[in-house]
Amino acid sequence: MIGDRITQRMAELNLSEGELGRRSGVPQPTIHRIATNAVASPRQENVEKIAKALKVSSEWLWKGGSQKETSPTAPDTNIEPGPAIKGYVPLISWVQAGAWCEVSDVRSLDDAEIWLPCAASHSSQSYALRVRGLSMFNQHERRSFRDGDIIFVDPAKDAENGSLVIAKLMDSQEATFKQLVMEGSRRFLKPLNPAWPDPIIELDDNAMICGVVFSKLEIF
Repeated sequence: MIGDRITQRMAELNLSEGELGRRSGVPQPTIHRIATNAVASPRQENVEKIAKALKVSSEWLWKGGSQKETSPTAPDTNIEPGPAIKGYVPLISWVQAGAWCEVSDVRSLDDAEIWLPCAASHSSQSYALRVRGLSMFNQHERRSFRDGDIIFVDPAKDAENGSLVIAKLMDSQEATFKQLVMEGSRRFLKPLNPAWPDPIIELDDNAMICGVVFSKLEIF
């Protein structure tokens, strides 16, 4: 069964479930259920990620046989290697982001929309969000975000004046994405879009900064 072949390959590479989870981006609890054959039909996407991390073909994981190792493909002279992947983070909803302001272990989530590769250094608590609306769009600035862009958020990073942050206001269940402005002991949230009609929001003592945005993925 697929779980037996995953367990076999993990033993060959001396990998724990936790390390395989880190390399593949598949949550460790999910790997455990697949490896112990507790899941009758694992998601194809998870199997592909596990196969890549184990350096085997997904077909071998599914069916077994003699063709186990992946074979190298011919190089494409028009393509240069991309940046090294530093790990995978879950793409979550804005409601989940608001809830996670008050919890500690983001990687315990097992129902993320998808786990995305991230090329920038980040903590294990990092997550991704899909930008909604155009409040953070400014075509004249380097830091600009369109509706549908993916942003990467790290709760372990310290928010400073000018940081792009995810924050939760006391009167909302969802998080919001804005620039943090500090004036003495006062804190404000500011949209990057100069034409945005909503004013700058002053944060009270009960507002929470859920993380600092450190990278983005543009969706065309």
